[in-house]
Amino acid sequence: MSTALEEAAWRERQRDHAERVRPWVEPRLERRRHGRRHPVDDFLFDYYTFRPGQLATWHPGVGVALTGEVSEWEFVRGYAVGDGRAHVDPKAIPFDSLRAFAELLRLTSQREPQHGCFGRHEWAMVYRLPQDEIRHAAWPLRVAAQEIADVVESSPLRCTHFDAFRFYSPGARPLNVVTPTRATQPDLEQPGCLHATMDLYKWAFRSYPVVGADLTADCFELAREVRNVDMRVAPYDLTPLGLAPIHIETAEGRAEFVRHQKAFALRGADLRQRLLGVIDAALASLTPV
Repeated sequence: MSTALEEAAWRERQRDHAERVRPWVEPRLERRRHGRRHPVDDFLFDYYTFRPGQLATWHPGVGVALTGEVSEWEFVRGYAVGDGRAHVDPKAIPFDSLRAFAELLRLTSQREPQHGCFGRHEWAMVYRLPQDEIRHAAWPLRVAAQEIADVVESSPLRCTHFDAFRFYSPGARPLNVVTPTRATQPDLEQPGCLHATMDLYKWAFRSYPVVGADLTADCFELAREVRNVDMRVAPYDLTPLGLAPIHIETAEGRAEFVRHQKAFALRGADLRQRLLGVIDAALASLTPV
């Protein structure tokens, strides 16, 4: 059963969405034209592979039928037009992927958040590496190599996220208390993890066209804030970008990081439940074609 959205209403939502994402999308396009890079904002487009134009395109998601002059929706991927309405095309729904996403989201939501990693994954990624092998080599380190080693070795590393762990330097991997793999992701993902919170954006856009643009933008917005803190915790000097470091090499800095981590986990829990609600409803009400 679809909710009908009249043309005036959905066109207003198109305009609102365009204005909302403009400050995220236009700087990315401008940097790309001039060959510049940004270690926070570009990550969200390069790593997650959802193009600026895709993020900027509003669509309602499953359960909404657009009415009025809807001929333009014939050219929108994942949508079908008929009887004067545009709606998600059931043939475009990735049912198998949705089931896997829902399982991961549900399992993650059932676990207690962990707060003992202190954001040391970026430190582990440069641990005992020569300068020319460092991941963000265009940006100087704000601490000496020995201090990075001291922070990494100060207590066991506790990263539970495969896509962070896989970028660890070879020397750092044995120092982690678990060895995350893609296969063990459903067993290890936990809601205190910054990367698990950022990944809510990934599960949103990979659920296209079921998850609409508004919820996808909500996930992007949180992921952008998380990435900002993620890089402030890192051992790089990003002060020219206005990113003041969070000194996790100190007790005060670790406490500050945990405050951010807990706040992100709470906001992520809300988005995770919203994503689950949309995906579960689609799986329950629609039949694979």
